[in-house]
Amino acid sequence: MAKTEPRIITDKTQMRKWSRAMRAGGKVIALVPTMGYLHEGHISLINEAKKHSDVIVVSIYVNPGQFAPTEDLATYPSDFHGDLKKLVEVGGVDAVFHPHNLYDYENVNLSGENGGVGAVVSCVEQGGFGHESWVRVEKLEKGMCGRSRPVFFRGVATVVTKLFNIVEPDVAIFGKKDYQQWRIIRRMVRDLDFGIEVIGSDIVRECDGLAMSSRNVRLSPEDREKALSINRALLRAKTAAEGGQSNCRELITSVTQAVSEAGGKVDYAEIVDQESLTAVEEIKSPAVFCIAAWFGKVRLIDNMEISS
Repeated sequence: MAKTEPRIITDKTQMRKWSRAMRAGGKVIALVPTMGYLHEGHISLINEAKKHSDVIVVSIYVNPGQFAPTEDLATYPSDFHGDLKKLVEVGGVDAVFHPHNLYDYENVNLSGENGGVGAVVSCVEQGGFGHESWVRVEKLEKGMCGRSRPVFFRGVATVVTKLFNIVEPDVAIFGKKDYQQWRIIRRMVRDLDFGIEVIGSDIVRECDGLAMSSRNVRLSPEDREKALSINRALLRAKTAAEGGQSNCRELITSVTQAVSEAGGKVDYAEIVDQESLTAVEEIKSPAVFCIAAWFGKVRLIDNMEISS
């Protein structure tokens, strides 16, 4: 059976109109938010969405609001036509929301390709009448990635709120690779009374164990091989922890040492409670080992859930 292309919607009003028409017809809507350059990890989110909905919207939008001026917005990989081809192949995607811009930058020129970021390097305050309303999840955003990327989760929470308000889904699917992000969105939905079920989907890995990420294409062959140390070290820590080693400092030391010896520069390595993301000294309840490390110019994140 021939697979059909999803409807491409770029206008916010048209997106909302389409969603409301679907809901009026009794359809359950799932949203899979992405920044494009789709891989098998994203496809797994779409397959998860099929279990919970009648129609699926995939958003493709590289969100300037979560990048600081020094970060990699300008070099973030993009292949919209390739993304569409993958979506047609997987099937089941009814609409792609691909807005050119979701923020007001006042007088900044937004003309350009692939969403038209143009001269915009980030969505920090520009002054004047530019975008100035932000959503914060104050406690959960402070640790781990939030420590080294202070505007990141503000940008994530804000753009997801905008997507929720525009698409008006019943269900939203997020990958657990971005574990802190997933927990932040769940807390935001709870605190702000969104009528949306937020579902976390397990990490999808390459056959050699590297967590799938759009940034992996920027790794040199040498750095990609070195990056395998992350998953290997996390697996050893998980096995040790579930075998009875509960001292978090020892587990963290073993992982950071392994990644550093492989040539990585560890940004953070923490074992935290799965719900509160509070650092724990001893594993007595379900925890998650989260890590971020640089290999060359690429920052990778990964995690491993640990049963108590």
